[in-house]
Parts: sequence; C-alpha cells; structure tokens
Amino acid sequence: MRNILSIALATLLFIGLSSFETSKKIQPRDWVHLGSRKINWGVEKDVIVVGPNARGFTKLKIKVTGGAVNMRKMVVTYGNGDKDNIPLKFNFSKGAESRVIDLKGGKRQIKTISFWYDTKNGSKQKATVHVAGKKA
Repeated sequence: MRNILSIALATLLFIGLSSFETSKKIQPRDWVHLGSRKINWGVEKDVIVVGPNARGFTKLKIKVTGGAVNMRKMVVTYGNGDKDNIPLKFNFSKGAESRVIDLKGGKRQIKTISFWYDTKNGSKQKATVHVAGKKA
C-alpha cells in the first residue's frame, strides 16, 4: 500500500511539474492570424490587407505552405502611415517559418503587409504566405 501511495505521489508531482514547464512556452493561441496570400510564380509583390481592427501587435511571424518562395523583403504599413522596411532575404521551403520579427514602436496597429519575392527555385507548387501577429 505504501509503495502504491509513493508511486501515485511521484506521478502527480511529475505531471504537475511538466504542466508548469509547458505553460511557460509560447502557445499558438498567443498568435493571431493576420492574413494569407497565395503567390504566383516569377518575381512579384503581394499585399495582405490586415485592417483597422489589427491593433496592439508587437511581433510578426511568417509561415509558408504549399510550395517554396525566395522572400526578399517585407514592408509593414502601420495605422498612422509609418512604414517599417524589414529585409528578409530568406528562402522559405514548404512548411518553413520565419524568426520572430519585432515591430518598432511597441504596440502597433497594422494596416498592410507587403512582400517582395521570387519563385525561381524549381518549386512545382504555388506557395501560400501566412502572417501571424502577437499582441503584447
């Protein structure tokens, strides 16, 4: 009986500690999907219109699905008209994610996100670029 009680207490302690550790990680619910854009082949520029309700964001993250894309730069236009030119120069393979991109100026309203890219990478499928924002 004593061994069973010891095992049960050890198990509860382990579960409690492991759930504490996972609560410190960034959870997907912390990120808000701001928009997606299916991109064409060739050298292009595309714009994701985020809208007036996208307020209070401090960070962005990009994910590419479906195909590959060579991202050159991204320009974020804020609600007050200011622009943030973010050089990316990264070749996203299918399923790749960007680093976390910190936005200048603290909590920001995002109006649009523009991308310059090319698909001269032999990808046989069109890529979709997804952007998520993190609120403070």
